[in-house]
Amino acid sequence: MTTTPLHSTRPQTNSNRVVPTSTQGSTLADILERVLDKGIVIAGDISISIASTELIHIRIRLLISSVDKAREMGINWWESDPYLSTKAQRLFEENQQLQQRLESLETQLRSLTSASVKDDDSSLND
Repeated sequence: MTTTPLHSTRPQTNSNRVVPTSTQGSTLADILERVLDKGIVIAGDISISIASTELIHIRIRLLISSVDKAREMGINWWESDPYLSTKAQRLFEENQQLQQRLESLETQLRSLTSASVKDDDSSLND
């Protein structure tokens, strides 16, 4: 008995073929570097309404960028945040101390003023 080889009528495909993508050959570090260099903004709004009456409206804005890129855009809030900057922390502590001193001085002034008013009243009664 003779056998004849079967030939597929479908065209042969190469299963090793790679579909090119924009991130092909990029590592996670490369992608992160690009995002931080250019920056990325994620924005969204959430509204909860009942019968055309808006109950809650939340606006979400998220910016991911490098510190240098953020400074270029004029964003530098972390430099004055007392919990993120040692200089700002010192200023925050100094401010609290000055407020305490001011309150103490105001209390002393009030007590001196009320004492002088009482002395004036007592001298008038004599």
